[in-house]
Amino acid sequence: MDTKVLTFRTIIEKDGKYYHGYVPSLPGCHTQGDTIEETLKNLKEAMEGWLTARRDHGWDIPEDELIETLQTVEIPCNHSKQVYV
Repeated sequence: MDTKVLTFRTIIEKDGKYYHGYVPSLPGCHTQGDTIEETLKNLKEAMEGWLTARRDHGWDIPEDELIETLQTVEIPCNHSKQVYV
């Protein structure tokens, strides 16, 4: 069987006592897990199902074309409130 390797960025965020994972380039492709490792495993399964369904319907498979950067900023600390970012 021929296969195609696809790479997509995934995001995992803490959500209460669980972790929420999603794929920005695959709308609606979300999952959760008790741990980061479980969420990564669940994300892979969700992605495979999402992509397989698109393929089986004859729909295009989107490409991950987003640009991701990290920005660092400095803000003054409010020492009277002990608030730090």
